[in-house]
Amino acid sequence: MSEQALALVLTAAVLHAVWNLAAKRVELDGVAFVWLYVVGSVVLWGPVAVVWVVVQGQRPSWSWVYAGALTAVFHIVYQLVLQHGYGQGDLNLVYPLARGTGPLLTFVFAVAVLGERPDAVAVAGVFAVVAGILLISLGGPRGHGSRRAGVVWGVATGVAIAAYTLWDNHAVNALAVPPLPYFVVGLLLQLPVMTLLLGRRRAMVPLVWREARGPVLAVAVLSPMAYVLVLRAMQLAPVSLVAPARESSIVVGALLSWWLLKEPSAVRRLLGAVVVLIGIAGIVAG
Repeated sequence: MSEQALALVLTAAVLHAVWNLAAKRVELDGVAFVWLYVVGSVVLWGPVAVVWVVVQGQRPSWSWVYAGALTAVFHIVYQLVLQHGYGQGDLNLVYPLARGTGPLLTFVFAVAVLGERPDAVAVAGVFAVVAGILLISLGGPRGHGSRRAGVVWGVATGVAIAAYTLWDNHAVNALAVPPLPYFVVGLLLQLPVMTLLLGRRRAMVPLVWREARGPVLAVAVLSPMAYVLVLRAMQLAPVSLVAPARESSIVVGALLSWWLLKEPSAVRRLLGAVVVLIGIAGIVAG
């Protein structure tokens, strides 16, 4: 993996861990919260995408629309499943499992179906990342909520991550859709569906905004920024390597969950973080 791709992925990883911490702290209606930060993302990033298209002289095409429509579906599922999972289990259980399952499935698909051929060192690095994630997330004392539910929702989130990662890689490479406009089109197409899903929960929106304005804005700013960086990295390096490398966010997440949320098992999770870092070194060297 090139130094530029690695820098993009690592920056995105820090941003990703921070916005997930913000999302975890919201205990109000999950659908209303997701709807609010999707609206916020559109408002904040829509004008940026328009300016980018004009400055770059890009010519929008219908491929932007249908590519954005499919990523919108995948991201809606991902966002709702993730937020529900955070209501069922600890951050340091749901988050690592989600981030570990996603890249492992992405790696297997990229090698088996897309024909990517990372070398032995990179392959070892991928599995080291997954092993470190499992070390962080499994075992130890039970936190609040159900461990079984946390595992189920964490793995389900990982499946959604693998789906949108593989499709987004296809969109920005095979379909040549620019990352920033692509992500914003996806956000715009999420809004009608999220509004329908909101339904009678509309009455919760003002309350969630009053009580969780900070997390809403944090996710609205950081989530698109993080993922646009990942999309750009996918244009510079194979998705089978980008997907696991971005899970360095697990290290940041483990530290934040221990430091700020006071979740237990710090030594085991820090050891898992070291294993993740060793795996990332292998991916970069491969």
